[in-house]
Amino acid sequence: MLKCSLHDGNTLPPVGLGVWQASNREVESAVDCAFGHGYRLIDTASIYENEAGVGRALKNSGLPREAFYITTKLWNTDQMRVQQALEESLTKLQLDHVDLYLIHWPAPSQGYFVDAWKGLLAAKEQGLVKSVGVSNFQPEHIQRLQQETGITPVVNQIELHPLLSQPELVDWCQKENIAVQAWSPLAQGGAGVFNSKTVSTLSRGYGKTPAQIVLRWHLQRNVCVIPKSVTPERIRENIDIYDFSLSKQDMKAMDALNENRRLGPHPDTFVNV
Repeated sequence: MLKCSLHDGNTLPPVGLGVWQASNREVESAVDCAFGHGYRLIDTASIYENEAGVGRALKNSGLPREAFYITTKLWNTDQMRVQQALEESLTKLQLDHVDLYLIHWPAPSQGYFVDAWKGLLAAKEQGLVKSVGVSNFQPEHIQRLQQETGITPVVNQIELHPLLSQPELVDWCQKENIAVQAWSPLAQGGAGVFNSKTVSTLSRGYGKTPAQIVLRWHLQRNVCVIPKSVTPERIRENIDIYDFSLSKQDMKAMDALNENRRLGPHPDTFVNV
């Protein structure tokens, strides 16, 4: 899976660099390292407060604009000011458009996410974004968008890892032709996953690191991934996952690690404004 096809005709790199909790300085070196190892997707967000660092790294990379793919996200408090929030992000990123713009959380108690979606669609019409999607949305949230606008998001970026494999949500999105992208695909550093008997055994058997086993499991579920790292060796390791495949039996063993255990907040209730 070299590219993930989106229903709007665009494509999404299956592996990208996540930069959550990285400082502007860390981001600059991490993006430079990632580009050197073949990454082309960088995933940031306004709430990460590191878009400026990403922007500097992009400018200093020497790569033409069409050579890289940038995702950023609309924060909850900005759902009623999409145009201004996006322009602020573009200024920090030193770009005239982003490739993918996501509503970061539905924050349903606010009651604004449908209006925010309409704002994203308007931004796409203006050429400020190429594709529009959502993050942390449940089926009922997406169905509201479909009912009120007739437009389905191209991506749903969700918490997804072996401890929270969310098979029903993944299946639902894929049936709706919505690409699924995993945040925290390694369960935030692999605690409770990398040292499991299943992953340890597969790591030895395939001659791959635990992280590579987990990321390969995602790709074989047709799930895109944005593992976060600022460590050069791990950045290199996380994209070196195309020279092996897990067997059906080993995929089932990985599936069995699911505990329905969230490491982040629940989309139905999270606001944090």
